[in-house]
Amino acid sequence: EIQVMECGGGSVQAGGSLRLSCAASGYRNSIRWLGWVRQGPAKGREVVAAIATADGTTYYDRTVKGRFTISQDDAKNTLYLQMTSLRPEDTARYYCAAAPGSGALFPLSVHEYEYWGQGTQVTVSS
Repeated sequence: EIQVMECGGGSVQAGGSLRLSCAASGYRNSIRWLGWVRQGPAKGREVVAAIATADGTTYYDRTVKGRFTISQDDAKNTLYLQMTSLRPEDTARYYCAAAPGSGALFPLSVHEYEYWGQGTQVTVSS
């Protein structure tokens, strides 16, 4: 069974940093990408970053590129999202998600993701 569980959210002032973690299990050989998806209040879900499980290739939404870094630690079965230069518009609930990637193959498309954590809240104040 594929399971993902995220933690590390919190409140921070604009310009600050946070690091999110996701414990992932049961996904090897069945998941192509692991990603971080966020949903702000009254907003749809958007994939901000993804990483290919096979070779570590990363993908970023233009709104976070250069500020966020996605990485994985195979030994710990953990996915990370390092967020820097945070802005109030980054305020959202962040989800760790997994995508089989056997169809359209768009790692930044939320429709690719089928397995979700419960989410962790990130609040950035001005």
